[in-house]
Amino acid sequence: MDIDYNQTLDLTGVACPINFVKTKLKLEGMPKDEVLEVILDDGEPIMNVPKSVKEDGHKVLAIKPFGDRFKLYVKKQ
Repeated sequence: MDIDYNQTLDLTGVACPINFVKTKLKLEGMPKDEVLEVILDDGEPIMNVPKSVKEDGHKVLAIKPFGDRFKLYVKKQ
C-alpha cells in the first residue's frame, strides 16, 4: 500500500532529540491533514520520533522499512 504524502523530511544521520525537534517544526509549518514523510535511522530515532509525534497530537499512519532506515508517515492533526 502506497501512502500519499505532501512533503518529505530526510533526517538521516540526525541524532535524538534534534530529529524530533526538526519533525515538529516541519509539521507546524504544514496545513492540517497534510501528510509528512520522515526518513529516520534505525535505533533511537525510529523508536522515539513516532512516540513523540503521537504525544504531540499527530497521527502516525505507517512506518515502513527503507534500506537500513525507515520511512515514517505522519498526518498533521
